[in-house]
Amino acid sequence: MPYGTLYLIPVPLAEEAAAKSFTPYLVNTINSIKEYIVENEKTARKFLKEAGLKTPQSELTIHDYSKHNRDMGKADFFKGLQAGNDVGLMSEAGCPGIADPGAEIVDKAHRMGIKVVPLVGPSSILLALMASGFNGQSFTFNGYLPIDKILRSKKIKELEGLATRLDQTQIFIETPFRNNSLLEEVLKTASPKTKLCIATDLTAATEFVQTKTIMDWQKKVPELHKRPTIFLLFHG
Repeated sequence: MPYGTLYLIPVPLAEEAAAKSFTPYLVNTINSIKEYIVENEKTARKFLKEAGLKTPQSELTIHDYSKHNRDMGKADFFKGLQAGNDVGLMSEAGCPGIADPGAEIVDKAHRMGIKVVPLVGPSSILLALMASGFNGQSFTFNGYLPIDKILRSKKIKELEGLATRLDQTQIFIETPFRNNSLLEEVLKTASPKTKLCIATDLTAATEFVQTKTIMDWQKKVPELHKRPTIFLLFHG
């Protein structure tokens, strides 16, 4: 029996952003699947309801892939696929596999010869890059910067140098409750003419995206505490 297909299903980035996120193909796909691998079961069930799932949720099989359940030796994640059933993979928000531990599931699926199909949906990283005005042909996503202030300052200088030398957009993130301290460090460390784009609450009603020089940001610093944010650096 041939294996099923692993569908990579994007989840909305913000509350009440469903209409901006769903496509007819996505809705049709979730109504053809009864098994999911998810990072957050509560978020996943809410998403499925909002997206128009017609199957009773009591009939679904949902595998928890939260940080406490990431034992890749667990064959349960793949038994359905091996039996020929299609399975959906969902991150807590955004695109699975992008800055997301679901990449390990996708990697193992490829190694097992399972077909992987990515569906269209929101990626905060790409939305921020689109709206920044920075180089979209050469860019690097650096993930989280060091928490230690000395190392973080050194890393910011390093990214600024790469942006200038390579004409390359440097993208990074922080845990939302540490956004303000990271922004403070960027404004203190980077050169006045370096450009910084701050993309916050993407797709939400409170969405905020602006590109300014470090010098201009220093004049009025936005409040980013506990607001999901993407930071992008580019040369002035």
